[in-house]
Amino acid sequence: MNKAISWFCKIFLKPIVYRILIKESRELENVPKGNFILATNHQSHLDIIVCGYLCVPRRFTYIGQVDRYTGFQGLLRNFFYFIGGVIPVNRENEVSKKTAIGKAISALKKGYILVIYPEGTRSRTGKIQEGKSGVAKIFLKTGIPILPVGIKGTFELMPPGKAFPKIKRIVKINVSKPLYFKEEFEKVKNLDCNSEEYKNSLFKITERVMEEIKKLYEGI
Repeated sequence: MNKAISWFCKIFLKPIVYRILIKESRELENVPKGNFILATNHQSHLDIIVCGYLCVPRRFTYIGQVDRYTGFQGLLRNFFYFIGGVIPVNRENEVSKKTAIGKAISALKKGYILVIYPEGTRSRTGKIQEGKSGVAKIFLKTGIPILPVGIKGTFELMPPGKAFPKIKRIVKINVSKPLYFKEEFEKVKNLDCNSEEYKNSLFKITERVMEEIKKLYEGI
């Protein structure tokens, strides 16, 4: 989302989102002044709105799936993706996933905030799932800090399978201090991406991010 649209959302939409959805926001002072990778749990389409609430009026983008919806739903999704500058990914296609990661890295280098859901898809149970390594791959290519965020309440309002949300002010947000992983970032600079040591770094970063997200979620 470019600066002009982000400012529009800040002025006109953020107050509405606050009044109808957001009950509590904790530790907002932890949000960095520079850009970052926002990594959060994913339980509902409403998470997109909540993450936008945190990011406006700055430039930001998401990685969003294009492999699920077709027909009118697909057209509607593509329209909002275009307006929001979302990076599309087909989760069933390896080339698409690599292309999306490349575009995410490019956006971060241009100063954008990147919103990513490490679980890869919405939880069908309301419980936090295992994380995938995409967030770690992007971090190791950029060194941009990861900001874990816990979101609670969106599953109750609009779980997967529900077409329209309930409107109730129950959503809670908990923000961690940024994770820099300086040691891991330096260690992998000269490593082959297919090496076991590199893969171990991906695993460690992913596990640490997910641990922090779970702790934030359980703390609200």
